[in-house]
Amino acid sequence: MSTPAPVSVSILDREFLIACTDEERPGLIAAAAYLDGKMREVKSAAKASGLDRIAVLAALNITHELIAARQQGTSQADSVAQHVQALKHKLDGVLSASVK
Repeated sequence: MSTPAPVSVSILDREFLIACTDEERPGLIAAAAYLDGKMREVKSAAKASGLDRIAVLAALNITHELIAARQQGTSQADSVAQHVQALKHKLDGVLSASVK
């Protein structure tokens, strides 16, 4: 792993230097671009002006997205588990019938 080096990212036309490794750099740049987009959405939709308020509202929106995605993932995982259990039950039935 490489040593952390400062990377410049722009969020709402403000530059921030953030230390990260070469491996982390693409993720950091993508995260900063996503945050910048969300903050711009909040700024234009809510007509919010204070950077702190915009940042908090954007953070709440992103957190809401994360929670919804996790819940959807859990729901899909539960559905897959049920399907796997049903298939296992069918296989058990077929295998026990063929052994007799």
